[in-house]
Amino acid sequence: MRATHGVEINGSRLLRSGALIALACVALVILGVSLWETQGVQVGVPLDQFTGYLNERLPELMDHFGIPGTAIAIVRNGEPVWSEAYGFADVNDVRPITTSTPCRVESISKSVTAWGVMRLVEQGKIRLDDPVEPHLGDWTLPESGFPSEQVTIRRLLSHTAGMPLGDIFERYSPGEDIPTLSESLAEKAVVEREPGSTFSYSNTGFDLLELMVEEVTGRDFAEYMRDEILLPLGMDHSHFAWSGSFDPPVANGHDQKGQPVPVYVYPATASGGLFSTVDDIARFVAAGMTRFGDTGRAVLSPETIAKLYVPVVDTASFYRIVFDAYGYGHFIENLSNGYRSVAHGGQGYGWMTHFHAVPETGDGIVILTNSQRSWPFFAYVLSDWARWIGAGSVGMGKIIIARRVLLALVSLIAIISLWRLLCVVHGLASRRRRFAPLGRDSRASRLVQGALSIVLCLGVLWCVSRDYLLLTSIFPVVSGWLWLALSVCALALLLSSLAPEATPDH
Repeated sequence: MRATHGVEINGSRLLRSGALIALACVALVILGVSLWETQGVQVGVPLDQFTGYLNERLPELMDHFGIPGTAIAIVRNGEPVWSEAYGFADVNDVRPITTSTPCRVESISKSVTAWGVMRLVEQGKIRLDDPVEPHLGDWTLPESGFPSEQVTIRRLLSHTAGMPLGDIFERYSPGEDIPTLSESLAEKAVVEREPGSTFSYSNTGFDLLELMVEEVTGRDFAEYMRDEILLPLGMDHSHFAWSGSFDPPVANGHDQKGQPVPVYVYPATASGGLFSTVDDIARFVAAGMTRFGDTGRAVLSPETIAKLYVPVVDTASFYRIVFDAYGYGHFIENLSNGYRSVAHGGQGYGWMTHFHAVPETGDGIVILTNSQRSWPFFAYVLSDWARWIGAGSVGMGKIIIARRVLLALVSLIAIISLWRLLCVVHGLASRRRRFAPLGRDSRASRLVQGALSIVLCLGVLWCVSRDYLLLTSIFPVVSGWLWLALSVCALALLLSSLAPEATPDH
């Protein structure tokens, strides 16, 4: 009896000590994250002080989130005033990324494409409320059950034409045989909901605008955009067509696991095929701030540029969490200081990009990264920038809040799982539990625990095996802790199901 009593006392102490250690570790993790996140910058400090802060902050963020390279530019009073690059364009060859390195800007392409479409509107070659089909030559929309005349240019520009998202995984190596634009659209451009009914983000819709531009102008889309939009705006290092002669070479992308992603191309380019530099995108952002200069007037009138930023439709689904509305090729957000910001991001395989601008104040920022782990990186940088310009916060900052909530959830799962695991170990040590996988005691509850353990294990294995997972993309670090916490939970459930509490008979 004394020996058993001693085991129980030692086991209880072990259990309490283990629980305290687990709680202390979790508390230290949360405290460390909180202290790390409290860094910030004061409102309205001089540019050199803010950029000095970025020079210290950005490498720290990149290291934390596993981002190989980034290039950032600041627009102030409607003019690009600063740009810098950090990290590597190619990790294996130790090639640094620079402000002159061409990057895939992905869906920022849509904002530039919108300028190309509005250029044709100004020239009187098309009208926004025209059905798109008459401007497509011999090409016709696939049968869908919805009237084709309801698919208008305005609705395509604002993602309200009822078009599908498109195949986001379709990509090809440069030089590889790929479908033509019309062949690609013949399979994808099937209207799937009533045009004009709701916001539905669509790459296919913008690629349909690409076909329209080519038919209306009789020119290749990349050529038209280069001559009519890119070169007049001073975007001399931007191209909608891939070229093997890019100098310096295009940076490699990197997937969620940090593996390099070689350069690739799409059959269509209007929705996400632009190659550009951070300085060129900064020039584009500045061109849209007509109150501070006449950069954009060589291409579009101030009145037309203003139309790009007028809300056409409220956003829906998870876009609603970050942005209030969509205009023509631009997301729109009402800021807490009363101003309106316009923005667009881009995400491809191995790439993430973003620009944010406040046309009324002339402030803007461009962030290009060669990593799919950049959502929280954007959130922290944009939050610092918004604080600096006096905008308070931006919708992307909600990712930081969500990250804290997820961290608290992970901590809770970890505490409960570790406690349960220690309880089972203590029970085995004190002989209150026995290893009896086939025992009849509490068989129903043990079967449930075992089943839950298997489901959790399979779920974690499925998540970590995915090439892309939205949760991992938005929370690249915390999601790793989540998989670990769920694995410990599965282990605790499994041991609990295999080692039931001993009955008096035993």
